[in-house]
Amino acid sequence: METVALDQDAVVSRTGDQIEHVLFPESGSISLMIDMASGQTVATAAVGREGAVGILAVLGPLPASNTAIVRAAGVGSRIRASHFRAAFNQSPAIRHAVQIHVRAMMAQFQHGVACNALHPVEARMARWLLQLRDHVDQDVLPLTQEALSQILGVRRTTITLLMRNLRASGAIRSDRRGQIEIDRSRLAAATCECHGNMRREIEEVFSMDTPPIPRLGFGG
Repeated sequence: METVALDQDAVVSRTGDQIEHVLFPESGSISLMIDMASGQTVATAAVGREGAVGILAVLGPLPASNTAIVRAAGVGSRIRASHFRAAFNQSPAIRHAVQIHVRAMMAQFQHGVACNALHPVEARMARWLLQLRDHVDQDVLPLTQEALSQILGVRRTTITLLMRNLRASGAIRSDRRGQIEIDRSRLAAATCECHGNMRREIEEVFSMDTPPIPRLGFGG
């Protein structure tokens, strides 16, 4: 394992690239993005200190199925995919940890699909802001409107309108360049049930009556 810096907006891996490392964020937040042929993007999940990027490398040498971008700077630990795969094959504890991680990611994917299909974009944006808040554990989020546009798969003009609405409701107290200050309780009132349901399900996955898993835990 080696310690690496996770710089704001850094690309950890790109769709189609060979997975060379498994990355475990210790702080910060990484979004997993789907890239469309048109140039549009949309986020499918967020990974913080509860998870890892590149974990499917345990199945063998694989290309990345999405692009991973740092949304909130932090630090992480990474290991070569081949070394992690060897450890996975030898260690029941590591296999168990990977199973827990995959279950938590599946919960994100499933709730995210339902939310994108059923709920308006303002509620979805509030959900993503709360997910980032879970990872950074502070009310000032290092997020630009351009990043939100990429995450939600909508135009910048739409983001500007949504920010205006959230500011009027008090869910966002200010919108400085590159930072969004939120009111967590009012933002929770602006989102759909998906954030709360997703968070509860992930917490249940990590709190199951199983052997303790080092370093896994959902943000407060």
